[in-house]
Amino acid sequence: MSNSAQKSYDYATADFNAVYRGGELLGDAGITRVPWDIGEPQPGVLEFERRGRIRGEVLDAGCGLGDNAVFLAARGYRVTAVDAASTAIERARERAAKQQGGTEIEFAVADATSLAGYEGRFDTVLDSALFHTLDADGRRRYAAALRRAARPGAWLDMLCFAAVPGGMPEPLSVSEETVREVLTGAGWTVTELTRTAYWGVAEATRTFLEKTGVQVEIDEAGRTQLPVWSVLAERA
Repeated sequence: MSNSAQKSYDYATADFNAVYRGGELLGDAGITRVPWDIGEPQPGVLEFERRGRIRGEVLDAGCGLGDNAVFLAARGYRVTAVDAASTAIERARERAAKQQGGTEIEFAVADATSLAGYEGRFDTVLDSALFHTLDADGRRRYAAALRRAARPGAWLDMLCFAAVPGGMPEPLSVSEETVREVLTGAGWTVTELTRTAYWGVAEATRTFLEKTGVQVEIDEAGRTQLPVWSVLAERA
């Protein structure tokens, strides 16, 4: 597909409640299935836990259907999982109730760019693909809200789409410079920033990828392998 034929979208108009109900996520993008619902925790989250990056009270910001939260709860962590989409929280509660440790998770509908009522609660903040869905102002407000919700010395573990070849189109993907600037401006110290892969459901995004002209890696299981930044940061 030539650059002139590529379609762009206003990602701020994404309707997350709609896609969780089987509706259209983004205009005519053809996304009517949750692209990030792989039915298991993201590999990047498994790696955070393997490296000892999870401790104390945990906030899963933008938890979606809760697979990452369930994984952490099953390992004994105290998890609060929030999402702005009420349908996601309803389905996450239903899914978690059938899993080990799932009933111990505190699920809530909440605006992650505010997090009112959660001030100073968390030792670890997990963001598995929320940051990049926000516009520039939303990213700044979100990073500041996470800092307010975190205790001094808390850790932030984040996965966000990387603006690199083979990745999602900008502004849905984010440059390394933007990640560092936004987090530093909100009072986080970035201690590590590397590349890894985020798994998605290829069939769910086929039409979108064709219309935007994006070519991504798809594995033998039919999962997209999207490049993301794996970000480690600490609250001062």
